[in-house]
Amino acid sequence: MNWPEPIIRVQSVSDSGSPIIPDRYIKPPSERPSINSTQISNLNIPLIDLGDLKNDDITKREATLKQLFLACSEWGFFQVVNHGVSPQLLDRAREVWYGFFHQPMEVKQAYANSPVTYEGYGSRLGVQKGAVLDWGDYYYLHYLPCSLKDHEKWPALPSDLREVIDEYSAQVVKFCGTLMKILSKNLGLGEEILQNAFGGDDIGACLRVNFYPKCPQPELTLGLSPHSDPGGLTVLLPDENVAGLQVRKDDQWITVKPAPHAFIVNIGDQTQVLSNARYKSIEHRVIVNSDKERVSLAFFYNPKSDLPIGPAEELVTPETPALYPAMTFDQYRLYIRTKGPRGKSQLGESQNSPR
Repeated sequence: MNWPEPIIRVQSVSDSGSPIIPDRYIKPPSERPSINSTQISNLNIPLIDLGDLKNDDITKREATLKQLFLACSEWGFFQVVNHGVSPQLLDRAREVWYGFFHQPMEVKQAYANSPVTYEGYGSRLGVQKGAVLDWGDYYYLHYLPCSLKDHEKWPALPSDLREVIDEYSAQVVKFCGTLMKILSKNLGLGEEILQNAFGGDDIGACLRVNFYPKCPQPELTLGLSPHSDPGGLTVLLPDENVAGLQVRKDDQWITVKPAPHAFIVNIGDQTQVLSNARYKSIEHRVIVNSDKERVSLAFFYNPKSDLPIGPAEELVTPETPALYPAMTFDQYRLYIRTKGPRGKSQLGESQNSPR
């Protein structure tokens, strides 16, 4: 399978200096960020200090656990500080990817991807011919399972990128394992229940690095169309200097204001299914900027791809019946890759898709 049309890099379109974006990036009027809905400027997603979980004061520890539960059940998104990953590593992880996206085009083109695996340098999602495209390029790579990890498919430049991203990924996986225990306990389950449902130590993990070039008409397009994440958990390292992520809350879009050296965490569809919808996978999108480019690192922590994922049996009762049939992540992911970003409808539609 290949892309239905020749790939044009958004960075090249931006660098051309044209004051008008091509029609293929112009969203329908109802989907444009300027008029789709009011953007609330005085709200932000919850900010949680995980350092309080180690506090000797049990009141502070329990207050933090409650904050996490409410964030997962009411927002589906939250920011965390004191998460255990060093600020220096976060900064360097961003820097190496800025370095890659500013390599000559022929260097980047050597890593061009296909819709078969998406691994490598890309500029579109979905294979629908004539689709309206998002204003962004990306780099997608596998980290776990080890059988899929191939350093040769990771950029060789900047020279320390592979080393930095190896260390960064290992640290984020460790953080996600800790977070999974907390999320499991907050559901009243044993702390290993959610992790075991994901496959224990045999899970999937991948990184999508998003590059959003400057856009002369940001009111007409989006960096990433509205969607919920299909996997388990997403840990986002945002660009602290340029806001771009928007989260849908009560049918309005809230622009997330990144805290210094914080991770932005969101619940994915698989965790919503496992929690029988106690935790919510929330629709989000990305807006672009006319004056500044932006890089963000989205790390996806996913279940083992061939394990059926359904609501945890401990959460299914006559009063709270199972809301979703079991489906493997491979089946679910194939559905999403074929359709491209489709808001929150994908979770409902996939229940009726062929198994």
